[in-house]
Amino acid sequence: MLQYFYDNDLIHFCDRAVTWEEAIRESCHILKEKKYISQQYEEEIINCIKQYGPYIVLVPGVAMPHSSEDSQGVFGTGISFTKMKHKISFEAGNPDKDAQLFFTLAAKNPEEHMANIASLSEMLLTEGLIEDLLTITNLEDYRKIMKKYSD
Repeated sequence: MLQYFYDNDLIHFCDRAVTWEEAIRESCHILKEKKYISQQYEEEIINCIKQYGPYIVLVPGVAMPHSSEDSQGVFGTGISFTKMKHKISFEAGNPDKDAQLFFTLAAKNPEEHMANIASLSEMLLTEGLIEDLLTITNLEDYRKIMKKYSD
């Protein structure tokens, strides 16, 4: 899956985001640019987090922004990877709800949505990968990590 992000130019490094809302907007940037999603989908993610809390933080350090699989703001299926320079807090005082690695999902139907989640989950279970991704600051670092885990 690391190769997928690289081959499809779906990697973004962000040093601007401070709030979780800014981080969501940054994590949606590439998917919007490549016409996978619209502004509507970005707003749906933000509204869902406001309504349901930080359900997108899978484990400390990792967020998977997404909305429902039936969103009208999704035009294609894809996942982007955004590395935030700083930890983004989704719940004040709870470091378990901080994230720096954002894997933003867009899917046109429930089957693709679940397949994306399964692929991403499998990748994130790779021992040491999350820790290594937390250290990267640029595309060259990413390539080194990609090579490390493809061998």
